[in-house]
Formats: sequence, structure tokens, C-alpha cells
Amino acid sequence: MGDLRKNLKQKQRIVVKIGSSSLQHPETGDLDYIKMDILVRELCNIRNQGKDVILVTSGAVACGRRAVGLKKTSNISEKQACAAIGQARLMSTYQRIFSEYNHQAAQILMTRNTIVDEVSRQNAQNTFSQLLEMGVIPVVNENDTVSTFELEQVIGDNDTLSAVVTALTGADLLILLSDIDGLYTDDPRKNSQAQFIERVDSLTDELLRMGKGTTGSDSGTGGMETKLTAAKIATYSGADMVIANGKDVRVIHRIMEGRNYGTIFKANVNDEFDLAEFVDQLHK
Repeated sequence: MGDLRKNLKQKQRIVVKIGSSSLQHPETGDLDYIKMDILVRELCNIRNQGKDVILVTSGAVACGRRAVGLKKTSNISEKQACAAIGQARLMSTYQRIFSEYNHQAAQILMTRNTIVDEVSRQNAQNTFSQLLEMGVIPVVNENDTVSTFELEQVIGDNDTLSAVVTALTGADLLILLSDIDGLYTDDPRKNSQAQFIERVDSLTDELLRMGKGTTGSDSGTGGMETKLTAAKIATYSGADMVIANGKDVRVIHRIMEGRNYGTIFKANVNDEFDLAEFVDQLHK
């Protein structure tokens, strides 16, 4: 366990995913600006160490819904409209906070076709590479305004997207910030006997079955199943992955220091793994 954790200090390209529920005040659904500020500070500090960092963020639909006073959206058109409003607000907030720490952020919106289509995939890789070379921090979300696949949850929300970005950019660490402490044998919110799993060396069929049926929070769309799908993409592509509780986003630097937070998944490169084919099959 120790060496795997300690080696996280050496990682050079890190993808961090944060979900809707981690960005909002639970009482109102409004953005938690203090939490966003700490998150951005954590990311800028990683960048200041000479490492590449990419943020995958949820929250556009929820942010837009709050802006127009909707408690929930009843159809795809409403969700897409809220995404259009919310994404602009969300990115504006990120840009403002990043600039306070003297860093540039760039928006990248992706759809299923970005990965499945070879030309689009290459273009996305080139864009990421250029931004990172320029020292810019990419902020990634699904393009919910034009894509119904993601809104209908076929791809498995931003857990899967963050793993796709990890594979696409050749990142060597993915940190998934969740609303629970990591991987358990069952949903700890429903089963008090659920046992915490500190380390996963390989994704067995038994392990993958454990994620079935978990749905996550009201604000997000991803349960443990999507996180295990993300683990498959990330580890098969050569990255370690950590699932940790995003209640205190300062957990990011603690993980990077090699401290014992969350569940760590060991990279397990699979030469037969094809990212585009895998993403395409998620929609069948």
C-alpha cells in the first residue's frame, strides 16, 4: 500500500473530477464559492509544481436550473436550456477564481462523438496538448446543450468523462471526488455492514458487480457503477485512480502527498483496450 501511495507524489499529469453535489450548498443548491475557491487553489498549486492538471466539473444543469428558478427539469429541452445558462455561469465563476491565482483556464466541452470519431478525437488531443503546453488548466464538461446521450445518462456522467479525458491525454492519475469516502462492499448509506476497500489491484468481475444498482446523489447522476467504469478506463489506460470524499477538497493535496485517503486503484495497462470502441459500446 505504502509504495503505491507514495508514488502519487511523482505523478506529472493529474485529472481531478468534482461532481454537482460537491459544488453546491445542500440547503439551497446555490454554488459554494468558498469550496470552489479552495478547489481552484488546490489545482493552481499542482500547476505551480510544474505538473499538468485538468479539471472535469459537473454542475451546469444544476446551476442553470437554479438561475431560472426551476426545482427540477421535466424534459430534455429544459435540461439543455438549463445547461446552456448554467455552463456560462459556471465557467465565468471558474475563470474569475483562476485569474485571482494568476492562472488561465480554458473551457472544453465534449460529447460521445468527440471520442468515437477519429478526427474529432485527434483534434481534442491536439487541443489538450497545446493548452497544457501553454500552462493553461483545461476545465472540461459534457456538452449537455447539444447532446442528449449524456443527459440521458448513457455515458455514465462525468465519472466516465473524467476517465476518458485521462486516457485521451495520457494522464497518470485520476482523482474522483465523490460524496462518500471511497469504494465499499455495499452502499454504506443503506448498509451499516458495508466494508471499506482501501486498495484495488485489479478489477475482477466480482468487484464490478458490486457497483450495480448504486445511483449517487440527487444532484449528480453517477453512482458507484460509473466510478468502477471510470476505474476500468483509467487503469486500463495506464493511470492510477483514487476515489475520495470531496466534502473537503483539500483532500487533493493530501492524496498527492501520498497520504491514506480514499480508495486507490492501481494502473493495470491492457494493450487490447480501445477507448473509442469502449465508449461506443456504452451507447449500444
